[in-house]
Amino acid sequence: MASAYILVVDDEPDIRELVQEILQDEGYEVDIAENGETARESCRSRRPELVLLDIWMPDIDGISLLKEWKEGTDADSNGNFPVIMMSGHGSVETAVEATRLGAYDFLEKPLSLAKLLLTVEHALEAHKLDRENQGMRQQLFAVNQPVGKSKVNQALCQEIEQIAQHDSRVLFVGEPGSGKSKYSRLLHHKSNRSEQPYIELGVATLDINNSARELFGSEADGKVYYGLLEQARGGTLYIDDIGDMDLATQGLLLSTLETGKFHRISGNDSIMLNCRIITASHYALEQLVKQGKFKSELYFQLNVLPVKIPPLREHCEDVPELLNYYRDRFVQQEQFNYRSFSIAALNKLRNYNWPGNLLELKNLVQRLLIASDEENITMDEVESSIESQLQNQENTDLTESTSHDSALKSLFAHPLKEARELFEKAYLEEKLIAVGGSVGKVAQLAGVERTHLYRKMKTLGIDAKKIAKKANKLEKTPTL
Repeated sequence: MASAYILVVDDEPDIRELVQEILQDEGYEVDIAENGETARESCRSRRPELVLLDIWMPDIDGISLLKEWKEGTDADSNGNFPVIMMSGHGSVETAVEATRLGAYDFLEKPLSLAKLLLTVEHALEAHKLDRENQGMRQQLFAVNQPVGKSKVNQALCQEIEQIAQHDSRVLFVGEPGSGKSKYSRLLHHKSNRSEQPYIELGVATLDINNSARELFGSEADGKVYYGLLEQARGGTLYIDDIGDMDLATQGLLLSTLETGKFHRISGNDSIMLNCRIITASHYALEQLVKQGKFKSELYFQLNVLPVKIPPLREHCEDVPELLNYYRDRFVQQEQFNYRSFSIAALNKLRNYNWPGNLLELKNLVQRLLIASDEENITMDEVESSIESQLQNQENTDLTESTSHDSALKSLFAHPLKEARELFEKAYLEEKLIAVGGSVGKVAQLAGVERTHLYRKMKTLGIDAKKIAKKANKLEKTPTL
């Protein structure tokens, strides 16, 4: 990570300049600050990827500054950064306190050159892995090359590899569940930004009141919340469901793309934009523009390189490989029993229309693995599962206007925003209870990324641990 941006904070000029010189010789981008206030200003103007922080300074001690930073950023958002403490008069108690507050490590002065470089390297790598584990780059078991050897898929992959060599904005258009995020990750992986962060944002999962803050960040009471545009610095920001973005946030994004800079909400400093923007939509954005729901200028800013993602029915020869891929994925990740698809079952599914595309295929595989412990998946099982899904969809469509009338009418009594939040909270809590509190399983059932779901749950005040306890109690309650 030789391109990482590091801030060195020390009140002794010789030390901070020496450390700066050493790290710059290693290829890092390094800034320096002589006290706590200067360090605050540096972090406000640009989010560092690592801070080397002295404990004893004239205006504020490093421990207090560390605590301020850790409390002032949202750990779940990965807006935080690792901090390595330094001191020539430290003690075991001080080192323990610094670690408890979130410091990555503690270095004693005089600094050992070898230990300094090794600790910096390890801190950056650990933070990088932590971001990957929380889903900000390729998820566990995700592949860089989307599954499928069909001519359609191979041609699309070649097109994306060619586009990846340039830094222009890309707009993916395709039906829901067609795999737009997979091809976005492929584009990032093949680009010269591949070693930098890859961050996904699902606009549909955002609270309309917080969407601008999530994207651009905010400042309040001296505390900085780093938005996704800053977290993706040097890398790629993938924005899904861009057609669902509210007009106010669209205006801010348009201004950012036009000027190449933005301001955090309630902030005064200009932040330079330094990430590739990839967007996706299952809507025809041209129609949204005509309806006044999407800014035409923003559409033209985003639609530099449009890429159409084909529905699964247009490359159905990939279905057998996809079925086996998701089967293996569930076996390895969820410890489901291994089952083989019979030739008849594979043939049936290869010729199925797949209205829900890859998402429907993935959910079908999950249902088939859960439904039985038999070694083989038969054609009868496949037909039964498909028919059951279609019947459930028909029943859902029928009951939306009957059995749910009273629930809908109760929602109608609230303002739109409040009604939406009430529904989302009830929906997610019901799903969590059904799966025993597993956020990962709810993400699969709801068809959203796990990181997006965590953000939505936090906004709605949903505690998955409490719901898991409730679900366990329900399971243990005897039935008559």
